[in-house]
Amino acid sequence: MALSLAFFIFLLNVSLTSAQVVSKPKSLNETCIGDGSFFLEIGIYRDSCPEAEAGCDASVLLDDTQGFVGEKTAGPNLNSLRGFEVIDAIKSDLEAVCPVTVSCADILAIAARDSVILSGGPGWEVQTGRKDSLTASKTAANNNIPGPNSDVTTLVSKFQNVGLTLSDMVALSGAHTMGKARCSTFSSRLNNNGNSNSPDINVDFLQSLQQLCSQSDGNVTLAHLDLVTPSTFDNQYYVNLISGEGLLVSDQVLVTGDDQTREIVESYANDLMFFFEDFRRSMLRMGSLGVLTGEEGEIRKNCRTVNQF
Repeated sequence: MALSLAFFIFLLNVSLTSAQVVSKPKSLNETCIGDGSFFLEIGIYRDSCPEAEAGCDASVLLDDTQGFVGEKTAGPNLNSLRGFEVIDAIKSDLEAVCPVTVSCADILAIAARDSVILSGGPGWEVQTGRKDSLTASKTAANNNIPGPNSDVTTLVSKFQNVGLTLSDMVALSGAHTMGKARCSTFSSRLNNNGNSNSPDINVDFLQSLQQLCSQSDGNVTLAHLDLVTPSTFDNQYYVNLISGEGLLVSDQVLVTGDDQTREIVESYANDLMFFFEDFRRSMLRMGSLGVLTGEEGEIRKNCRTVNQF
């Protein structure tokens, strides 16, 4: 799985986002949740914590406890997710100036947006007001997170299970324009080199990966998800897929496994701004999913642990 930018977006992608804010009339800057009693809204910290944006339900941030085994050691996450200390540092700074005000879930949402902007991608107004979960589940993470060898049917199913569409799935996969993955996560992709006559196989690309991954432990060696522009948020990821240079099986199948996803990939590869607009829209949609209400959530003082009373 990816580092840096893709880390933040992945956290949002695999954790159901949660929220609770005070009931009020709905405006264009608000998203109605459930029966209309709860809203996410833009600028909720403008008065209570102006530093919030300068600085999911965040269940994936919780460390294991005696009461539950968290999501960090789930198969798709183990030795993959990194950067938790970045969230820790942001939370620590915010707690110093506005204690128990900004949730870890909102920090993830804001950090994802800022990472995209700083890397050259599109921006969007982050709707805030989420609460943090009180627990986490390794089993749920294993069951719900698409694995790196997933086919299109599995990918679509996993996304639809949380309220996202096939188009959302292809757009959000564009987060793999940045980040890295361990050799062990794409080892089955390398085995496809045996079918070198297939028009969908880029032999030179796969041989370069085989050489990289044969040099050391596959659980340690990392490869860029986008070898061409690894530090820029752009549409090169989709260009790579058309060239047979998707790193993960779950990346490359967007071109080889389904005509509908291939058509979307081609449209993004040909039009950067079209991709940016769809990515922005899908991030907003994902950010409004899985709302917790009332005492089902809290604002954690430390993103790694639930509050102790």
